[in-house]
Amino acid sequence: MNGSQTLARGLHALQLVAAAPAGLTAQQVADQVGVHRTIAHRLLVTLAHFRLVAKGEDGRYRPAAGLAVLGASFDRNLRQLSLPTLRALADDLGTTVSLLVAEGNEQVAIAVIVPTQVAYQLAFHEGSRYPLNRGAAGIALLASMPPRPGERDLVTTARTQGWVITYGEIEPNTYGLAVPVYRRPPSPPTCINLISHREDVVMRGKDAVIKAAAQLAAILN
Repeated sequence: MNGSQTLARGLHALQLVAAAPAGLTAQQVADQVGVHRTIAHRLLVTLAHFRLVAKGEDGRYRPAAGLAVLGASFDRNLRQLSLPTLRALADDLGTTVSLLVAEGNEQVAIAVIVPTQVAYQLAFHEGSRYPLNRGAAGIALLASMPPRPGERDLVTTARTQGWVITYGEIEPNTYGLAVPVYRRPPSPPTCINLISHREDVVMRGKDAVIKAAAQLAAILN
């Protein structure tokens, strides 16, 4: 890759620590980044200086408060502003809902909410990325953009009706319903996505997701 190798290693180390609830030792970071322990130690000390990681009494490095500040800066605190609406929607419908944005040619999950009172639900990780031209969320995000040459008919339909349903495009045997959250530029295209193995759950939830998308648009704009 082009760019700074040291910066790339430091960011890789930060990602590793952020994804490890139990924390990581300097040796574990070194092993996963592929560097000597001394280099990993320097990277972690630098990250700690900027309060992005913190070393515990057990010698493990864990995410620090500086990450919360960075996270809040993304798109004017998009995730935190969206959580109440998404949580209410997930609990009301009893299924997983998520918020995604377009980034380049990918769709990125910014928030994933699983209902609290249901024993089993589909879920995927926040930060998950998929191609923009696949699945209900990708179609809804493309529908928020100007028409592109050769775009799928589903995108045109979603742009007209304001919602889209797909089946099996991201996960086998799974329905997806997505509704664009219309925002003013330069905000990235954004949508709410609902996933379920059951078509009846998706169809029953359509109006609620449309309403939630409109409420969220009002909050974010």
